[in-house]
Amino acid sequence: MMNLISKLLWCLTFFAALLSACESELEETEETEEDIAETISDATENNAESHEAATDYVWNESQVVAVQLNGSTATTSGSGVKISGNKITVSSAGTYKFTGTLTDGQIIVNTADATIVRLILNGATITCSNSAPINIEKAAKALIVLADNTVNTLTDGASYQLASGSDEPNAAVFSKSDLTIYGTGTLVVDANYNDGITSKDGLILKSGIVKVDAKDDGIRGKDYCIIDDGTVQITAGGDGLKSDNEDDADCGYILIKKLTATIVSGGDAISANTDVMIEDGDYTITSGGGNSKTVSSDLSCKGIKGAVNLIVDKGTFSLNCADDAIHSNGAVVVNDGTFVISTGDDGLHADSSLKVNGGDITISKSYEGIESKIIEITSGTIHLKSSDDGVNVADGSGAEMGGGWPGGNMNTSTSSNLYLRISGGYIYVNAGGDGIDVNGSIEMSGGTVIVDGPTSNGNGPLDYDRSFKITGGFLLAVGSSGMAQAPDTSSSQNSILLNFTSTKQAGTIIRVQTTEGKELFTYSPAKSYQSVAFSSPDLAKSTSYDIYFGGSSTGTVVDGLFNSGVYSSGTKSTSFTVSSTTTKVSVK
Repeated sequence: MMNLISKLLWCLTFFAALLSACESELEETEETEEDIAETISDATENNAESHEAATDYVWNESQVVAVQLNGSTATTSGSGVKISGNKITVSSAGTYKFTGTLTDGQIIVNTADATIVRLILNGATITCSNSAPINIEKAAKALIVLADNTVNTLTDGASYQLASGSDEPNAAVFSKSDLTIYGTGTLVVDANYNDGITSKDGLILKSGIVKVDAKDDGIRGKDYCIIDDGTVQITAGGDGLKSDNEDDADCGYILIKKLTATIVSGGDAISANTDVMIEDGDYTITSGGGNSKTVSSDLSCKGIKGAVNLIVDKGTFSLNCADDAIHSNGAVVVNDGTFVISTGDDGLHADSSLKVNGGDITISKSYEGIESKIIEITSGTIHLKSSDDGVNVADGSGAEMGGGWPGGNMNTSTSSNLYLRISGGYIYVNAGGDGIDVNGSIEMSGGTVIVDGPTSNGNGPLDYDRSFKITGGFLLAVGSSGMAQAPDTSSSQNSILLNFTSTKQAGTIIRVQTTEGKELFTYSPAKSYQSVAFSSPDLAKSTSYDIYFGGSSTGTVVDGLFNSGVYSSGTKSTSFTVSSTTTKVSVK
């Protein structure tokens, strides 16, 4: 009796834990879906407004104060600026133009005026061995103007003389106020002490060419970094382009409308504490030394990282990363763009959800190609190669409960909120691990999915825990047979799972056709294989089909699949009839 009571108590405890886990995951799913922003417009609604005003870019040339830099000192005939040896202090709002060379000197802005201070760099070269060449200590906001057709160079030393108890300034261009960079000229920053360009408030790059070589971070806007247009070339020991306000939920974001960027970073190339939003541009990124480097667990060397949301509308991206190429602790949305990715970790990774609505994504090297708790693919073209799982839906959590019950521990975790949904697009997967691994459910209603899966029986071309419901689209998954799966009987579209008694060599064509010769598919796998899962609208119940191996086809081959053409010289292996929604066939 006591043994029975103990078992009943165990059951009650177990199911209470299971219910709690389910409720927790449901709440987490609701919160995650509520926080997801699929468009940049949606995301910006939760972000702080910028400091920009149309009047920032308008000034009266007759009121510009000219400052001539003359080596160890400078001269001016205007007011609002004080020159003391090699230190130039701007103490009033207004517009100031700097021309010439200042050796081991500094421009300091310190004004209590409520309007903008503009610093026009008109072919200015400034070096400062012990502090920031431009130090904006106090201003309502500041604008650095890069005069037409000029090159302006700022260089600091390897160490700064700082006030006791202070760690600022810490960048070659340092501002405690909102800062905008604007113009058609070029700014070259050689930052040997720490950061290249830093604003403790917001930073806007309106236009211009900015080249930064920094010991630590390249360009940093604490509250936000907004780029309207321009060109940046960044080499940084730390992060390349970043916004890192950790205190305000509406700050710490990066918004890029259009940019041509080349970034080489020791840390993350582009990193925001909240959202990264990219409308367009051309990006060449190398982070952490590239895909062949090993990253320590305490170092982040991602290509593009948005902690809350990462949204890409368009652009061209070449990403060579030691860590994840595209990453978010929250949600990733790709609406369009061309991506060429090579990474030592994941190609696209989101902790909560990842959605691909378009674009052309090529992941030539990765550990796992695409990973998230929720993955949705509605359109676009994806080619990926992974040493482990190709497409992986997982949350990495689970709780076990054991003791007392025959058979040992039982897992109380649930995967009901983990899923992969494919409604369109073209997806080709070449995976060393599972081709598509979903610790939950799969739903496919359209699109094309081709999997060149694993050769080891410890993995499968398809691996799902709960269900795989297919109602439309073309699916072909080839690989090992030890864990082979096909869509299940919840489907309205028919599927077949072919398991072979012997392994077929890579490149050996497999063809399935009706007994009258109508082709369902002709495929040449990239690796050796022992199973094929297939589904398409053409696969009809109560219809007989023939399986052929070898031979050749005159059709056009894309990702191993032959389109049209004439098939010949193959050897018929067997015939089968589709008898149910999922038909399993053993083939010699």
